[in-house]
Amino acid sequence: MSDQIETIAVIGVGVMGSGIAQIAAQSGHITYLYDAKAGAAEQAKAKLAVTFQKLVEKNKISTEQAQAANDNLLIAEQLEDLKNCDLIVEAIIERLDIKQSLMKQLEEIVPEKTILASNTSSLSITAIAANCQHPERVVGYHFFNPVPLMKVVEVIQGLKTDPRIVDTLNELSRTFGHRPVVAKDTPGFIINHAGRAYGTEALKILNENVSDISEIDRILRDGVGFRMGPFELMDLTGLDVSHPVMESIYHQYYEEARYRPNPLTKQMLDAKQLGRKVGQGFYNYTTGSKTGEQPAQIVERLEQYPSVWIGADFPSDHQQITDYLTSQNIKLDTSTVPQTDSLCLLACYGEDTTQAAQRFKVNPEQTVAIDMLYGIQKHRTLMPSLATKNDYIQAAHSIFNLDSAVVSVIAESIGFVAQRVLAMVINLGCDIAQQNIASVDDINAAVRLGLGYPFGPIEWGDHIGSKKILLTLERMTTLTHDPRYRPSPWLQRRVALNLPLTFNKKL
Repeated sequence: MSDQIETIAVIGVGVMGSGIAQIAAQSGHITYLYDAKAGAAEQAKAKLAVTFQKLVEKNKISTEQAQAANDNLLIAEQLEDLKNCDLIVEAIIERLDIKQSLMKQLEEIVPEKTILASNTSSLSITAIAANCQHPERVVGYHFFNPVPLMKVVEVIQGLKTDPRIVDTLNELSRTFGHRPVVAKDTPGFIINHAGRAYGTEALKILNENVSDISEIDRILRDGVGFRMGPFELMDLTGLDVSHPVMESIYHQYYEEARYRPNPLTKQMLDAKQLGRKVGQGFYNYTTGSKTGEQPAQIVERLEQYPSVWIGADFPSDHQQITDYLTSQNIKLDTSTVPQTDSLCLLACYGEDTTQAAQRFKVNPEQTVAIDMLYGIQKHRTLMPSLATKNDYIQAAHSIFNLDSAVVSVIAESIGFVAQRVLAMVINLGCDIAQQNIASVDDINAAVRLGLGYPFGPIEWGDHIGSKKILLTLERMTTLTHDPRYRPSPWLQRRVALNLPLTFNKKL
């Protein structure tokens, strides 16, 4: 096997292949471009020349660096031209039979030292290598679009992949300026696997009529800190891409409940309501910009407010609510049992307002629950019960509008919106670690860099409180009897031992 990569070939020069070729050429590697379509490699090289010139104009690289990168790009007229390459990366169509055939062809051309890598996003590396004489040199090398900007790459070790190749590609990735993350050959690897929780749980929340598309996006974007709401993200990606991935991972894991897709995206796919690319998805884009998002609702200051009785699962939440209400001159009801006209405000986890009101032994007609999982600095989510009187709903909404922060009022849901989505994201990250698909550091880095989350899933659990996440999951599992919410053993053990989720004792 080649420990030193000097010459690289990219087969398939579409958007992904061209991106890989760009970073290879810019990092000083001789890079061959090959495509079965006549003239495609030449066109790709011409486009990359334009890209390098734009980088010069933006002062990202020097004129000399652009010229060197251009000089490093060579056209391969036929596969035989790749016989002396140290590494060949295929970025062709996502079909197992075609990738297997290509690997067999390459084995007849290249020496045993050549590494054969696949940029597949969903196919098994072990399966791609199954018909090869030397499956130990076949490896997954999964970049993300746009390759030069997405500074993460998954290095996937098939069942027979030589570990030395993984080390070689890790080092090469750093030369490219990318963070390598090493994954087992499992469905979705790290990033597509970890990303299943966000959209699928948001779709389930929508399906349960807990809130509308705009409000769910607002809570998760403006409150929790995701760069985009789940429906905005699916519109950007396109349902022709995201729905098949949902189905693929669900079926590859033999109908595991955690990955269950939603009928709505299949309907939208059938209707060709794919997102931005066709002008219509969850939102409308016919003007070129997103339209159809419903504005946040504001309740003006009331002449008089009821006193507020607080019930909370965690003392820190009780204190945070108390500090806010005191700062807004709202009278507190500090009696053991709430007064008959007090607003009962419950900071609960993993249950709906009806269940919380029964647990705290308060009147559901005067009760509103509040989600404290992500704090109340920027955004607040309120959840009345089915029986809550409108005067109390309006009072609670106005109270939390007093400092001009945005408030979302949702229908009853077991676990609010943010609690459900974040619990699923964190739990899935813990389960990936439990399966030893990747290291804790690589899982966190992959999700931060590949999905743009503010935290990796496992470190996020430590940031907001693993006890809160476990409580949310336990209650949701008990109340729904749905195995999708069952807590990962990784999470359960660390909470029981009062250890951080990132704690990983090596035997």
